[in-house]
Amino acid sequence: MAERSTLARPYARAVFELAGDDATEREAWSRRLAAVAEVVQVPQLASLLAHPRISAEELAGTVCEAAGDIGQAGKNFVRLLASNRRLQYAPEVARVYEQLRAEAEGIVDVEVLSATQLEDAQQERLAEALRKRLGREVRLQTRIDESLIGGAIIRAGDTTIDGSVKGKLARLSSALVH
Repeated sequence: MAERSTLARPYARAVFELAGDDATEREAWSRRLAAVAEVVQVPQLASLLAHPRISAEELAGTVCEAAGDIGQAGKNFVRLLASNRRLQYAPEVARVYEQLRAEAEGIVDVEVLSATQLEDAQQERLAEALRKRLGREVRLQTRIDESLIGGAIIRAGDTTIDGSVKGKLARLSSALVH
């Protein structure tokens, strides 16, 4: 995964710089990159991306057609990826671009894994506490993981807060062994 990020990062940065400070243009690039990322993950197309007998022009044309209305700038970007045989990295480019965009807009994406579904009021309290702690706007994404037994794991960028029963049991077990 680190290699994919390393290869995708220059493309994401270039697109981010191209979008500039214009919020409308940033949003347009988010849509373009998401559309291209979705297309290249279709199993039938994904198997063609590394095929040496299919030209970069053919790949770019197919991806552009399948991605829909991505504009001339989006088509040029697809051609660039195709000519460098990097179309398979489009999902990673989109992910890195969204990170850059969120950082520039003062937003942090937070993933919350909880043992049970969080109520709306709980999500609001958690988001507010994280806003205060991180000093940024928070976008919560919640998922259920029953293996946590109870509690939750919160991931915000490089920060992980493990308040799950499973995590506490693992730490206790480790302390007893050592």
